[in-house]
Amino acid sequence: MNQTAAPLVPSKLPAPKAVLELFKPITWFAPMWAFMCGVVSSGAPFSEKWPLALAGAILAGPMICATSQAVNDWFDRHVDAINEPNRPIPSGRIPGRWGLWIAMVWTVVSLLFAATLGPWVFVAAALGIVLAWAYSAPPFRLKQSGWWGPASVGFSYEGLTWFTGAAVVTQTLPDIKILLLAGLYAAGAHGIMTLNDFKAVEGDRQLGLRSLPVVMGVDAAARFACLVMAVPQAAVIGLLVYWGLWPYAAGVLIALLAQFALMRRLLSDPLKHTPWYNATGTSLYVLGMLVSAIGVGSLLGGNA
Repeated sequence: MNQTAAPLVPSKLPAPKAVLELFKPITWFAPMWAFMCGVVSSGAPFSEKWPLALAGAILAGPMICATSQAVNDWFDRHVDAINEPNRPIPSGRIPGRWGLWIAMVWTVVSLLFAATLGPWVFVAAALGIVLAWAYSAPPFRLKQSGWWGPASVGFSYEGLTWFTGAAVVTQTLPDIKILLLAGLYAAGAHGIMTLNDFKAVEGDRQLGLRSLPVVMGVDAAARFACLVMAVPQAAVIGLLVYWGLWPYAAGVLIALLAQFALMRRLLSDPLKHTPWYNATGTSLYVLGMLVSAIGVGSLLGGNA
């Protein structure tokens, strides 16, 4: 289907089910989890802040993340026609330029909603939206780079949403300890996003997208991804020890050691085992996020 020749005013409306599929609810988990970590790490009493926290979770997942998925699918419709032709846009279930219009409308709705949650939340949301468009859309199209693409996604999905979770319940600039945790886990997410690129190696190669599996080769990219995920977690452990949060440091260390064991299988055949590792090793990564957030939250809440 030639999407570039789509009419400006499509004659057929997309079905709600197709729009929901375009928004990919399964992808909302990562930013909503990071948002929850931000809320927990703030140390703010949840019983007093739950309406703001709920609104922020909606902003992180069904709004901003959904926007990023719609933007990505519109500008990625040609590579999806090779890798995943059954997606809503290349399959024609979202016809004409509806994919673009949906992305634009949801961008505006997300920003308007963010503006009601405070200035720091709006700034973070606006930056996340800018990165979502820059990741997929010309002229920047950061996803063409195996370095800038994963970095922008990791920063948005983990760092910005963690920041937003803390900011939405405190209505202030989060504590430096929160910013350090958010930054480290966002850096480690670069490795997670590199592994995510393995599923589209052939299509990326054909269309000239320079993902790390294409540029470095699958085996080298897998080793690099493991390193990038492990180093920030080691730094988190060091910080937790420095702050006197020994039990939480031990929890993150156990999660990291378990990841090392799982990485051995991943590296034996990255293309085959990446989906398995995403369900196991990546789950341990995000569990460590929550453990560290609880630790810092207990410290900041106790100092309040």
